[in-house]
Order: sequence, then structure tokens, then C-alpha cells
Amino acid sequence: MARLIRERQISSLELITAHLEHIRQINPTLNAVVDLLTDSALLDAKAADAQLVKEKSARGEPCGPLYGVPISIKDSINVRGTRCTAGTLGRKNAAPAERDATLVHRLRAAGAIPIAKTNLPDLLFAFESDNLIYGRTNNPYDITRTPGGSSGGESALIAACGSPLGLGSDAAGSVRLPAAFCGIASIKPTSGRLPRTGHVPPAGGWIEALWQIGPMARYTEDLVLAMRLLASPDGEDFTSPPVPLLDSTNTSALRVAFFLDNGFAPCSTAVKDAVTRCADFLSRIGMRVEEARPPSIEQAFELEFGLLGADGVDGIDAYLRYAGSTQVHPLLTAWLDRMRPLRATASELAARWAQWDHYRFEMARSFEQYDAILCPAYSQPALKHGASIQPGNFEGFSYTMAWNVAGAPAATVRCSEAAGLPINVQVAAKPWRDLTALTLCQMIETEFGGWREPAQPAASTCKVPSI
Repeated sequence: MARLIRERQISSLELITAHLEHIRQINPTLNAVVDLLTDSALLDAKAADAQLVKEKSARGEPCGPLYGVPISIKDSINVRGTRCTAGTLGRKNAAPAERDATLVHRLRAAGAIPIAKTNLPDLLFAFESDNLIYGRTNNPYDITRTPGGSSGGESALIAACGSPLGLGSDAAGSVRLPAAFCGIASIKPTSGRLPRTGHVPPAGGWIEALWQIGPMARYTEDLVLAMRLLASPDGEDFTSPPVPLLDSTNTSALRVAFFLDNGFAPCSTAVKDAVTRCADFLSRIGMRVEEARPPSIEQAFELEFGLLGADGVDGIDAYLRYAGSTQVHPLLTAWLDRMRPLRATASELAARWAQWDHYRFEMARSFEQYDAILCPAYSQPALKHGASIQPGNFEGFSYTMAWNVAGAPAATVRCSEAAGLPINVQVAAKPWRDLTALTLCQMIETEFGGWREPAQPAASTCKVPSI
């Protein structure tokens, strides 16, 4: 899309207008967009077209790698001039943000134009995108199923061609799980890789190492571009260090482990077959591929919840009171009820932290042996609405939690399908080797096809360029 604009084959105004119109057609069925930024997007597009004429006449160069291209943003990330609800009722009438979140600012600086804020669960705590303000988002491949959460509005919109690139956030799988349910690509970067300034709720506390903001797109190459634009400190989020974004090593020399079962949540045959085919492919092209499950990985689910619930959710309760959310969605209630009994004394928290340290140590040892680890993104394709909290289904989210707890980068890409539903695999890499995970995903995407257009009536024809 950026190339078409640079070459004057299409104007930014035409591209933005096409996306806005497409969203108006699909959103009544999907309910992915909660705030369509029509007026500001059209003004920005007109200004971009005018500026491009000036730039070309002055220097013959475009103004940025995303110049004139639309983007979408999860409604927990500030976009100046818009309210940020985080899906919780008390923020329904929140004051408009006075400035962009750091990562939104960086995408704007590259020329991108925000066109939509997207749906999410109440205060982000669910693997389905449903809340008391905007209601439920549907999966474009089957509207009786969820697109996942918490970045489910993003995944549904991007899969249905309403946006080519967006931002979500991920504390337990919340960019990768929706991407897997909707067959698009995403990455949870290394813990601390991207600054989280401007996220609602804000970063901080003992669980800050569990979560990151991450980009989502139909194509892996767009994630690579996004990471290059986004990955540097901003001087505000002190948890984001100045670590260079390292290019991937010689792919033929990569050592890859894979596993089909984490010892905690069994996967469907279709998911295991998808991972096996990807492992066979990487082996055929010369990588050293071995079936090996990292030690301690079956502890990821217990650790994730033990850390999230260490205060008996006092922090979440306090934030809900501060926001004025006197009523919360049942999906959030289910999460809180699961975490309340996990309240820890100081000595119990110290024991959980020691277990966390041991887990990260074991993962570091695994990454001494392997450059990347290939595994399921979830135990089955997209779930029916309301099924995420059912026993058995809920434990399947441990496949994404494993890399939040490890702090390692993990990306996902579509490689198969079952009964018309996408199946993604997940690739984790050594901490700070985010591009290695994306390189492997891009190779898998090239071999197996990656994103495919939904056949549902709400998104049956992508009327915008999907270059």
C-alpha cells in the first residue's frame, strides 16, 4: 500500500476512504471497531497527499515507510483526541487522550494514519473480546466463534481487511491467541523491547515483565517493518532498555526444537499435524530440527496465574474502583474468581518468584541449545463464544503463557486450517532475538500460504489492496 502511494498509483485519501467504507460494511456483523476515526483520518489523508506532492517536487522522496497507510489501535492504547475505555464500564466517557501512546506516535511519524479503535474484553482480562460498553466481537471465519482476546477486535478487523496493521497488547497471549484464532500474524516482543507509555492500564508492578505491546498484521513482513520502527526506548518507560534490534542469523545454521504437547494441555490432531508439517519443512530446508520439550514448561500456567493473583487481585479491584466500574463483565468476573484464591503472603510470593526464576533459568538453558522453539499457539482452532473459560479450553492458553513467563519473543503465523478455521503455529526465540522468530514465521508463511481471506459474508470480498 505504501508503495502504491509512493508511486502515485493510489492516493492516501482513496486508500483511507476505501478502508473506512469497508469497515462500515463489515462492522455490523463483526463488531470489531468501537470508534471509527473518519474525520481525523480523512483530514490526515488529504494532508498526506498534499505533503507528498511537496516532497516529490522538493526532493523526489516519500515521507516515510508507512506514508498514507491506515492502521488500527486496540482500545487500551492512547490515540490523541480519542477516549480510551480499556473495555471497562467506568471509562465509557473517559476524557479524550491528550497525546498518542509512544508506539502510536512512532507509527504516525512513519506516515501511518489511525482509522479505528478496536474492541477488547473488560479491562483486557479475557481470551474473548466482549464487554459491557460495546458488546461481543465475532470471528470473521465463523461468527458463532470468538476472534479471541484481549486483542480480538484487532485480529478480526485485520483478518477481514479492515486494517493492514495494528497494535495490541499481550500479558498471557493476547496478541498471539487472537492472531491464531483469525489466521493473521503477530508477535509478543521480548519483555521490555517496546515502551508501553500510553497504555491503559499503565505498566508497572511485579507483573510488568509478563506483558508487552505487540504489532499485528496479515503478513509477517509487515511485522518486521513495524518492529524496526517501534523498537527503541522512549525515555519514559524505564523498563524498556536500549537493546539493539538484532537481525536474524544465517537461517541454514539455525537450531530449532519443536514440541506437540506441553505436558499440561493436550492439542487436537489438526494442531499437532500443523506443527509437525512446519517442523518437517524447516528440516527439509537445512535447519537442525529436533523434537524436544523445554523442561519446566508445564509450569507456565501455574506460574502465570500465581503471579497475576499474588495480591488476591487487590490491584485490579482498586483500578476498577478508580475507573468507576461498579459492574464488570462475567468473563472478567470468571478471571477474578480464578485469581482471588491465589493471594500470597510475602514468603509465598518469594517462593513463587524463586519458581519463576528457575523457570526462566531453564528456558535460558534451552535457548543455549536452540535458536528457536516451534510449538502450538493454542490447543485447537477458534472457540465458540463463551467457551474460553470452560475447563480444558482454559488450560490451552498455557501455550502462549509459556513465553510471557519466560520473557522471550514469540510470534505466530497461519499454516493450516480445520473445518474452515485457521490454525497457526507459534515460534519463540532467544530473548532479544525477535527478528529470528519473525524470520522463521515468514518462511513458514511462504511455504504454507499464511493469511487467507475469510469466506463469511461480512468479509467475503476484500475491497482494499492487500499487497
